[in-house]
Amino acid sequence: MTARSVEQSDQVTEGSLDDLTLVSRARDGDTRAYEQLVRRYQGQMYRLAVRMLGSASDAEDAVQDVFLSVWRKLDQLNDDAAFVGWLYRSTTNRCLNLIRARKPSADVDLESTESAAGYTDPVRAAEVGAQLTALAAALLKLTAEQRTCWLLREVHGRSYDEIAGIVESSTASVRGRIARARAQLAEVMQPWQ
Repeated sequence: MTARSVEQSDQVTEGSLDDLTLVSRARDGDTRAYEQLVRRYQGQMYRLAVRMLGSASDAEDAVQDVFLSVWRKLDQLNDDAAFVGWLYRSTTNRCLNLIRARKPSADVDLESTESAAGYTDPVRAAEVGAQLTALAAALLKLTAEQRTCWLLREVHGRSYDEIAGIVESSTASVRGRIARARAQLAEVMQPWQ
């Protein structure tokens, strides 16, 4: 390892580098740079996967597979700025493939105990937990494509154009899927309003 690469690796541990620099360094074989990218985005990808799959263990496996695959194919990324979109697309595609390969489970925990645990009033905590359980069940009743688009928009705050790129569809299709998902979820969640 040269003095310059040691210096660059030391900078990576500071966590102050932007994504473009980290992606570029990771493409050049800097594992510390890639580790920093993983730490930066694994939470977002996990939250997307657990909501799509309805299973924490399946989500962990899917995200691990995605980050391993992305590392192996990093040299195929033509634009460093497209890294985050590529992660979302890879995670979404991996989850959709898993959904297609199996029937979704009704036993879903969307971290409801953690979310409800923040309430000191036990009645309110139970109510929030029940709402989250109902939402998780309602999400599983959506088509995989509707669920994906809805999660990317409502939970991850992605634009319609970004979602269209991630799911490889038109913006109009994405808007339609989200509208149908919202309508179905509103109907199911009506008792909670």
